[in-house]
Amino acid sequence: MLNKFNSKYIIQEKKTTILKKSLIAVLILVLMAVCFGSGMYITRKSETVKNLADQELVLLGKVLGKYSQSPEDKLSQDVDFNLFWEVWDILEKEFVDRDKLSEKEMFYGAVRGMVSSLGDPYTVFMNPIIAREFAEDLAGTFEGIGAEIGIRDEILTIIAPLSDMPAEKAGLRAGDKVYAIDGESTMNISIDEAVNKIRGPKGTEVVLTISRNGMEKAKDVAITRGVIIVKSVKTEILNNNINADGNTISNNNDNVYIIKITNFNDDTLNLFNEAVREIIAKNPSGIILDLRNNPGGYLETAIEVSSEWIEEAVVVAEQFSEEKKLEYLSRGRARLKDYPTIVLVNQGSASASEIVAGALQDYGKAKIVGMQTFGKGSVQALQKLKDGSSVKITVAKWLTPKGNCINEEGITPDEEIDLTIEDYEAGNDPQMDRAVEILKK
Repeated sequence: MLNKFNSKYIIQEKKTTILKKSLIAVLILVLMAVCFGSGMYITRKSETVKNLADQELVLLGKVLGKYSQSPEDKLSQDVDFNLFWEVWDILEKEFVDRDKLSEKEMFYGAVRGMVSSLGDPYTVFMNPIIAREFAEDLAGTFEGIGAEIGIRDEILTIIAPLSDMPAEKAGLRAGDKVYAIDGESTMNISIDEAVNKIRGPKGTEVVLTISRNGMEKAKDVAITRGVIIVKSVKTEILNNNINADGNTISNNNDNVYIIKITNFNDDTLNLFNEAVREIIAKNPSGIILDLRNNPGGYLETAIEVSSEWIEEAVVVAEQFSEEKKLEYLSRGRARLKDYPTIVLVNQGSASASEIVAGALQDYGKAKIVGMQTFGKGSVQALQKLKDGSSVKITVAKWLTPKGNCINEEGITPDEEIDLTIEDYEAGNDPQMDRAVEILKK
């Protein structure tokens, strides 16, 4: 027989059981909704979800090996690594927003700081998210504003706005100095941090505070991000035999073939080879190789392009030290060696584009027209790390065939011709006009 106490206990237990079952049912419904919603989200935004997955690589997980002994011969005697962990512990105990701390982010930040202490803007540590975005850059597909950036005189600088991309459409130009991103100062910012802030999903907006020569004060430029798909080679044929009325005035083959290379990326070599075959078939009177606002890319591709003008000779040399130098030879094809060639460059021509311009200039294979190039003549080696991050390290400097150092110096044009703000806004191109004029002669 049940007493009063037992009766209350049983009633209470039943209520608890019912409550538990209700909560479980609600939880199941929530999980089903989340799974269904996630399926839709993955279908529509697979790339964004992939980014979030990568982000979890950065934000989740523990830092392994804390307080363990350093490997032998890795640290000097006057380096006490206990200081690192002492500061680490202080932050975890005293920082006002301790609940927001991420050990993984703290760790990556420490590694990034170690790499940046070398003082070389091109030697950088990239967490897994940034490392994947870097790989996407070279593949030629990503979301953002479509502009290459760099550090010049310790100021974040636009190296090259890509053709027909949001940055160029918003009016950004090579050489523009970026003083703020969405109102946050870029002072002491690293390149990978800047890229991370500027990039974002298509349709979203980022505001850059920029200044350039000729401006009285800095101004804000709002840019709507888009999907950046870069076809790195574009071609055009200028027919100089057609007058203003569209009538042919000469039977001589007086066409000029223009090759515009925006980057030395994954697709460049195949597209460039197509252009070479078309040149041979159409036999123009001259070639204009437009490398303006080309921030560079693969060394191998730069050598392949140069080899279409240079026969069996050094295209570029890597200077590792006074004692160690590695020379890269042309491939020996030189199918374009007999075509008069003009190379267009400007302040946004950097790295691989400077290698090509310097090689063709040193051998007298082309006349260089435009403005002094950027001067990014250092060599980076990319080391992939086991957690998906990577470190890009400057290991050498580029030298032209005549031994001129590209780094910080750049390539000096044979004819210096500027493209002013007034020219740009009016749709004029005096650099291209001069190149065509030279070839006519």
